[in-house]
Amino acid sequence: MTDQQTARVVRPWQDTSLPATARVEALVAELTLEEKIAQLYGVWVGASADGEDVAPNQHEMIGDVDLDELVPKGLGQLTRPFGTAPVDPGVGALSLARTQRRIAAESRLGIPAVAHEECLAGFAAWGATAYPVPLSWAATFDAELIERMSRRIGEDMRSVGIHQGLAPVLDVVRDARWGRVEETMGEDPYLIGTIGSAYVRGLESAGIVATLKHFVGYSASRAGRNLAPVSIGRRELADVLLPPFEMVLREGRPRSVMNAYTDLDGVPTAADASILTELLRDVWGFTGTVVADYFSVAFLQTLHGTAGSLADAAAAALEAGIDVELPTVHAFGAPLLEAVADGRLDEAVLDRALRRVLAQKLELGLLDAEWDAMPPALAGRADDIDAVRGTVDLDPPVNRALAAEIAERAIVLLRNDGTLPLTAPRRIAVIGPTAHDRFAVLGCYAFPTHVGVHHPESGDGIELPTLLESLRVEFPDAEIVHAAGTSIDGDEVDGIPDATALAASADVVVLALGDRAGLFGRGTSGEGCDAESLQLPGAQAVLLEAVLDAGVPTVVTMLAGRPYTLGTAPDRAAAILEAFFAGEEGTRALAGILSGRVEPGGRLPVSVPASAGVHPSTYLASPLDQRNGVSNIDPTPRYPFGHGLTYTTFEWSDFAGDEAEIGTDGSAAVRLRVRNAGERRGVEVVQLYLHDPVATIVRPVQRLIGFARIELAPGEEADVRFIVPADLASFTVRPGERIVEPGELVLSAGRSSGDLPYAHSVRLTGPIRTVDHTRRLHPEVTVERIAAHTGAAAASVMD
Repeated sequence: MTDQQTARVVRPWQDTSLPATARVEALVAELTLEEKIAQLYGVWVGASADGEDVAPNQHEMIGDVDLDELVPKGLGQLTRPFGTAPVDPGVGALSLARTQRRIAAESRLGIPAVAHEECLAGFAAWGATAYPVPLSWAATFDAELIERMSRRIGEDMRSVGIHQGLAPVLDVVRDARWGRVEETMGEDPYLIGTIGSAYVRGLESAGIVATLKHFVGYSASRAGRNLAPVSIGRRELADVLLPPFEMVLREGRPRSVMNAYTDLDGVPTAADASILTELLRDVWGFTGTVVADYFSVAFLQTLHGTAGSLADAAAAALEAGIDVELPTVHAFGAPLLEAVADGRLDEAVLDRALRRVLAQKLELGLLDAEWDAMPPALAGRADDIDAVRGTVDLDPPVNRALAAEIAERAIVLLRNDGTLPLTAPRRIAVIGPTAHDRFAVLGCYAFPTHVGVHHPESGDGIELPTLLESLRVEFPDAEIVHAAGTSIDGDEVDGIPDATALAASADVVVLALGDRAGLFGRGTSGEGCDAESLQLPGAQAVLLEAVLDAGVPTVVTMLAGRPYTLGTAPDRAAAILEAFFAGEEGTRALAGILSGRVEPGGRLPVSVPASAGVHPSTYLASPLDQRNGVSNIDPTPRYPFGHGLTYTTFEWSDFAGDEAEIGTDGSAAVRLRVRNAGERRGVEVVQLYLHDPVATIVRPVQRLIGFARIELAPGEEADVRFIVPADLASFTVRPGERIVEPGELVLSAGRSSGDLPYAHSVRLTGPIRTVDHTRRLHPEVTVERIAAHTGAAAASVMD
């Protein structure tokens, strides 16, 4: 028998010639109970126990991690080796490789750990590219662009030894006061599912395990408060909150899901088998791992009060379907061992989770005999800290160019009286608290704001030009003066008179308002930074009105994480630009739009309210949620979902529907022609909405079911056609039953949910049809371009 054959007999799970199931079963049989449990938790090395760093309740949940004690049993996951403290990327990659070698060498069976990181708006590591936040991804209405971005993020993560990314967030905004709005892709399930699927495809194509979160209901918390209870109907759950997860699981094929912190009608999601097992696995067929949001297993005892001890919490979470406890060993350590030993948890339930974890490690190559801890970025380099320092660039020019492209396509022009683009202004007054704040373009999960603020001595790691600096580069011949006027969230108004006087002395004012991203009350946007109302933070509303009163053409630029009411600006400002934390290239993109170097092309993924106190309110509303004569509160937004202007003019014509009647299993087509009638290249986003006038169940008045983003040169035309399957009209009549019913449907084409110039009515005939998770989720979209003056046509199909 050869040495290689001997090795295979001893360790068959390392033999790549054997079937995956056989390899996993061989390893399960070999592991002791303690070794099994060790594969089901993460370890967070270097995390502070004083509660001042990156996670909630850290001070309650993290003690000293003794690797000497833990490593011999093996480890399931390594938590945030790059996202806990600033580390040079090359040094971090080598340190991670050394830790992995230690785990393999000192544990009995030599199984490496899965290393995970945050990647909400880029790899959350020192020196890595800070891309725009997910709210900006959705504003692009450009899935292909977001897929390119996530592939780059994944390639950077994999190059330094990371295996799993904790993104994307698929929560649907139900109340914009919620602090984590910036992390979402807006208020529409279809847009979220489409952009989210693209993100997952990119990340997974780079070999990174994508993790859908937060499953499910987190964003529907009462009063927009983080981690508050969720009291929604089963139909809202089925028809609003679940569809993005359903779509992304089918079309992105992620390998991990993370539970939500909240409870649904009194049942904590971390212990809800109906969600984590019956729906996710039994109905939808998910086969990957379910990982716990940080500390959520212990929260069953400490916050929810549904478990009397950590052992009870561990048993309940595993029974429900959670496979891995993150971020560090806690309930799944000694308490879980106790629960199995005294019979509270059947070891077979533990083995169920173990098989999923080991199958994923096998997919990642971590069980192969030829596994090498050294990541691709350090291939061929010396195993020496000094030799690798400075050798890994996580923010190369290709990344920055992509970050710029996303920012340019995401920024939304809400209003323009013709002032923009600016033409050779002589004196520009740049006013406002976000004008000279380098962090004004970053969300709460960007490394500089998430971790770097605790380590100012390390610097930002990336170049972050402020808006003031970018405007000085963009307008080199203009005199540019600056005053903050007030702070982002302070009440001080003593600087407003001087700022207003400075504004009055200028030809044009750029007024920069918005948010400071932070965590758990340390910002005005971000996790745990919820808002009491949608009025601008601090004294910014006072500054806004004072500057408008100066009578100088004013361009309001919002650098924010959520939509805010804008006072009288929609009627008095020369222009308004909405930039949802547009990333490291965001201020250059804003400056380019102001000068006309960049064409604005973003569309709102969330409505901008007219009143600060109308929430919770979204465009996806029933008739009772609309303006009416029996309430004095008008929830109509000032700028509706999907709104966005350009620097050119688009003419729409030749709208028609091909069918007046179809079966409940049929399809209906609508089409129109779009022409760029202006003098500049521009982007039009044709949006298709569905209205169901009479239904068994109350339905939203309008619901996005498709879109086409089209860039056209002056004079160029495009014919756009949507083929809409009746499946898109389905809705839930009772838990577990989704139907398409006969009756009238109205398909409307528009520039936003509030601007629908064309509509086609089609009647569905035949029997009520029951559909399931295999139903069609998209229309077929065909765009046929017609070149200006030539009549030549070129077709493209999107499905």
